[in-house]
Amino acid sequence: MWKTLALSAGLALMASTAMAQPQCNEHKQVVELLAQKYKEAPVASGVTNNGGLVEVLSNAKGGTWTIIVTTPQGVSCLVAAGEGWRIMEQIALDPEA
Repeated sequence: MWKTLALSAGLALMASTAMAQPQCNEHKQVVELLAQKYKEAPVASGVTNNGGLVEVLSNAKGGTWTIIVTTPQGVSCLVAAGEGWRIMEQIALDPEA
């Protein structure tokens, strides 16, 4: 169920951004730009099935956030950005489910 929900959300996000020109650059440059312009730093990350790195960056006050995906070759692309990021309490899931 969670995989289906995540896949649906990912497809919706891809569809909404498909018309936009991807904004990509070297990982170091992208992270430095987000730090300088928005005071954002990584707050969460994960690795995709194909070896990509997904990172969520946010500023200390949660005012802005950005999601980037970095290829194994070190190229990072902007996936989404917005305002009002908040950390939610993690709920332990039943491993048997």
